[in-house]
Amino acid sequence: MLLQELFTPSRIKVNLESEDKEEVFEELVDLLVRSFHLEGKRDAILEAIREREQKMSTGIKTGIAVPHGKTDAIEGICGVMGVSKKGIDYGALDGEPVYLIFLLVSSMDESGQHLKVLKKVASLMEYTDFYKKVLETDTAEKAHAVLKQFEDILDYQET
Repeated sequence: MLLQELFTPSRIKVNLESEDKEEVFEELVDLLVRSFHLEGKRDAILEAIREREQKMSTGIKTGIAVPHGKTDAIEGICGVMGVSKKGIDYGALDGEPVYLIFLLVSSMDESGQHLKVLKKVASLMEYTDFYKKVLETDTAEKAHAVLKQFEDILDYQET
């Protein structure tokens, strides 16, 4: 699965308003529910994200978090991306604020695909220029263009 197909411009929010982890979960889950037409599934999705986060912070690298979870409330795999200009108090492992968030939720039977997407996001994070360029964007379309550019580079290098 291509990240650029999962995280389309309508599933990207630049200028997140949230100031802490719980707020960003709610803000991004609301975007996910709207984007994937998952009305009535919000609480189950939030519960899956919170449950996974209780095990260990998903603030994985300086300034980046990848909250994720699995639930029977949805089918397939869904994701949204958020960019914060001011930083979010996330409780990340390094104690630093988070500026870029990839939120991912999948059905229980999509474990393989779920892990593939997480791995691809982690591979993308190795490009510090990706992180810097995404933070410089001011529209979802521009953030998506950066995602596409770096995913294409990543895919080319893997072939």
